[in-house]
Amino acid sequence: MPEERSILEMRSITKRFPGVLALDGVDFSMRRGEVHALMGENGAGKSTLIKVLTGVYPRDGGEIVFDGRRVAPRSPLEAQRLGISTIYQEVNLIPHLSVAENIFLGRQPGRSAWIGWPTMHRRAEELLAGFGLRLDVRRSLASYPLAIQQMAAVARAADISARLLIMDEPTSSLDPSEVARLFGIIRTLKARGISVLFITHFLDQAFEITDRMTVLRNGRRVGVFETASLSRIELIGHMLGKDPTAVAALEREKAAASASPPGKPFLDATGLGRKGSVEPFDLTVHEGEVLGLAGLLGSGRTETARLLFGADRATSGALRVGGIPAKLRSPRAAVTRGIGFCPEDRKSDGLLPDLSVRENIVLAVQRRLARLGIVSRARQLAVAEKFIKLLGIAVSGPEQPVRTLSGGNQQKVILARWLATSPRLLILDEPTRGIDVGAKAEVERLVADLARDGMAVIFISSELEEVVRRSHRVAVLRDRRKVAELAGDAVDEHAIMHAIAGTGENGTNLGPRAGPAPAGGGSGIATGVSPWNAA
Repeated sequence: MPEERSILEMRSITKRFPGVLALDGVDFSMRRGEVHALMGENGAGKSTLIKVLTGVYPRDGGEIVFDGRRVAPRSPLEAQRLGISTIYQEVNLIPHLSVAENIFLGRQPGRSAWIGWPTMHRRAEELLAGFGLRLDVRRSLASYPLAIQQMAAVARAADISARLLIMDEPTSSLDPSEVARLFGIIRTLKARGISVLFITHFLDQAFEITDRMTVLRNGRRVGVFETASLSRIELIGHMLGKDPTAVAALEREKAAASASPPGKPFLDATGLGRKGSVEPFDLTVHEGEVLGLAGLLGSGRTETARLLFGADRATSGALRVGGIPAKLRSPRAAVTRGIGFCPEDRKSDGLLPDLSVRENIVLAVQRRLARLGIVSRARQLAVAEKFIKLLGIAVSGPEQPVRTLSGGNQQKVILARWLATSPRLLILDEPTRGIDVGAKAEVERLVADLARDGMAVIFISSELEEVVRRSHRVAVLRDRRKVAELAGDAVDEHAIMHAIAGTGENGTNLGPRAGPAPAGGGSGIATGVSPWNAA
């Protein structure tokens, strides 16, 4: 790429953390006046690269050339002074101040200690009008929806003469009309010669708004691609490290699936959804069945799990648990109905690190173990020792602090906690993330055993091989919508990747799907028939 067309060149960027090489000689460049997507799965290095660029992290190697000169910003403020501004998913402004005050914060017009309020209000209105927005700039920022707040942040960045605007997941909480308005503003910025770095997990949006894409994987650059010449299935393959044309159905360990068809439905969701989080969907989970949830990070997998567990409240649809209508307004209500949930982030959402293994295991059954409001230590030890033995948790004893265990054994402690509640449905969100191969195999075998014993399991994993090996059926999510459901022999990596990409087997774009799937759990995509529903 000719140097004169470039606004940014990051060359051989390296960043190390203790025990981790987060960026391994990454090259990244942007042209003037282009919209460029930075794509990759969780842990690919996207956030680290942006933090190096904006001065949050010092780089350990490489160089940055911005607008023709070498730079080394030491803070986001210094990067902003160079002409690099960042708009985050959570708007980084002051909500109780007015829109105008936020736009001109630190740059208020006036003389000495006096602020020229009429001038500031007029300039704010003119600035927003340039983006097609007409609103009362005297009102507090918090009185407007998130979309307007983000657009105020964009206006501020444009007014401080940003030449590169970084948008980090800007559409994650916006509805379609708000996304359309934001995209209109991005196109206006592009027309003014401002470069926009767009970070998103929504594939359809990336293809709609960007000129080029850079894909990172495991801290390395996979490649740079012109958006117009890149197919969705090719992008998925680059992000996951798979050759889309060579991905074939694996020989799956499906002993539990082939032994006998699952039993009657345990959980049945119809049009269930949450505004701004998950589009309405239909989903049924049977007794003795492992239902996989597949999709890229940000596709809505965790949001769906939280909705089914009552951690988030549904704003639409209906739910039946055990054949009985249910409204899960809290996790306690879900636990009462026989549902357990192992969250994705075991350290922040699952474990209490300063407590012992015993205390962590019995956490969800304290009330059941209590007698006259007192939980005896003997009962706690009996439960803890039972599941330590059952799951083969490697500990010196039940009183060992859980923070001292390996990742795999910590994961088993969380599983033990929920198994102690005798659940009829267990939701596992990334149960094998961050654990070694041996521990992964043990967790997968446990999932198969639980299903064989009649428990319903929802299995969420970024590793497609795991989902394929362990699932009777797979519901595929994209852009927080359920877009496909696969069953039987149709459950293979190739089909899942095409569903994630929104293409048919021949590469035809199927497009985004809005609203709930048809009754019966279908998706409008011909992807296979459940062998136990075929009759």
